[in-house]
Amino acid sequence: MMAEAIKKTTTPAPEAPCATEEVAVSDVPVAEKPTSSDVDKEAPPQPAPEEVVEGDKKEKDEEKKMSESASFKEESNKVDDLIDPEKKALDDFKQLIQEALNKHEFTAPPPPPPAPAKEEEEEEKKVEEKKEEDPKTTEEKTETCEAPAAQVPEKVEGEAIQEPAAETVEAAEEIKETIVLEDPAPPPPPEEISIWGVPLLADERSDAVLLKFLRAREFKVKEALTMLKSVVAWRKEFKIDELVEEDEEVGGLDKVVYIHGVDKEGHSVCYNAFGEFQDKELYTKTFSDADKRAKFLRWYIQFLEKNIRNHLDFTPEGTCTIVQVTDLKNSPGLLLFKKELRQSTNQALQLLQDNYPEFVAKQVFINVPWWYVTYNRMISPFLTQRTKSKFVFAGPTKTAETLFKYIAPEQVPAQYGGLSKEGEEEFATADAATEETIKPACKHTIELPITEGGTTLVWEVRVVGWDVSYGAEFVPSAEGGYTWIVQKSRKIGAADEQSLSCSFKSGETGKLVLTFDNQTSKKKKLVYRTKTIKPSE
Repeated sequence: MMAEAIKKTTTPAPEAPCATEEVAVSDVPVAEKPTSSDVDKEAPPQPAPEEVVEGDKKEKDEEKKMSESASFKEESNKVDDLIDPEKKALDDFKQLIQEALNKHEFTAPPPPPPAPAKEEEEEEKKVEEKKEEDPKTTEEKTETCEAPAAQVPEKVEGEAIQEPAAETVEAAEEIKETIVLEDPAPPPPPEEISIWGVPLLADERSDAVLLKFLRAREFKVKEALTMLKSVVAWRKEFKIDELVEEDEEVGGLDKVVYIHGVDKEGHSVCYNAFGEFQDKELYTKTFSDADKRAKFLRWYIQFLEKNIRNHLDFTPEGTCTIVQVTDLKNSPGLLLFKKELRQSTNQALQLLQDNYPEFVAKQVFINVPWWYVTYNRMISPFLTQRTKSKFVFAGPTKTAETLFKYIAPEQVPAQYGGLSKEGEEEFATADAATEETIKPACKHTIELPITEGGTTLVWEVRVVGWDVSYGAEFVPSAEGGYTWIVQKSRKIGAADEQSLSCSFKSGETGKLVLTFDNQTSKKKKLVYRTKTIKPSE
């Protein structure tokens, strides 16, 4: 008996070969049914799984190649400049988007057509007919239990079964006729979706938009598609297109967040000066309750959307990113201890991260306190190398010098050490400035030639942090001519003046000499620009 029991247990069931095929196990004795642990330990790999592993290796190699080829600088939006794995990812992304547009996956699914509803009704009728048969069978069993001697005639039973069968056949014929006669509804046309004023699948501008999502997800196509769908859904929920057309009340926020000039590569520069919220009236008007905080968020998104459409060019040769400059002067205390401001800024940053991928070319933090750098080092392990490569930090004494690396002095606002200021009359933003360095404990001179008599020379100078002596004089070309003192030498303190502008009209040729005397132990950054106005002008 024991042997028979063992033999029965080890005999393979008819389904065993199928189970063996599902887990792709070979060379397993038929006499024993392998457990899952046995399969993992003893089963040799089959060719099919090996091919899958090779495919995974290829995908990993492609991802590794893309990550290694990334220079962590702003990449080109030209398709021809992409490496092969990136081109393939872009093509696959477009294909998935087209399929999603055809199926209307970016919007709510359309209501079902009426034909399937009729079919469901017919199916319900069939179910009811089957239910009618079941009670008869139940009655037969009940009668048999109560009166065993009484038997139902076969003729009656046959008639009871045949009648509903005939009705079922007739109903099926009616369904077939209904299905044949009714024309199928034509499929709806593909969706038309635009984002930031650019259609998803149209031209080269569309490629620039799609590349943002691919780069944000490291060219993982399915993840990029998920992000794109989420962004489109959020934009509809937030009613972005309607928001752009509205006139939101600024209420002093134009001093907090604003676009000013461009960097040396043509990117628009967005300044964020949260220290302005030290103004209690402005702070209360912006964050005192939930409705005002929501209004601030709407204003911020509207500001961003309008500037994207007005300042960014999504063509392959154009610029489709911005430079962010965040001024932390007077703001650390606000960000740490003002709960409403911290919550609103975190919410805004989260929305930017989720719905505006790859829009920042460079993130420059200026007037950075010592503790912020320490804080950044703590969170650095949680940031990607791509994100960290965009960060630049500058303390209070290095703010202007750092900005000048990326932005020309004539484009930098005066409050940050530049020459650009509101109400400028003598010079325009297009008038380029020159940068020079004044060495410690040295005199530095600049000679500006005047080649024609009767002309007027106009100049503007600024020493970052001043604390130097400055003077100007005119030296004529003619021998024996008198030197003119144009500006008497005087010491200019760090907080005295931002920039100095002056003009001099000469009746003869010569040169204007600007003298800077730096008696400190630190080098100074000097910026200046000039222009000549002829008499006819």
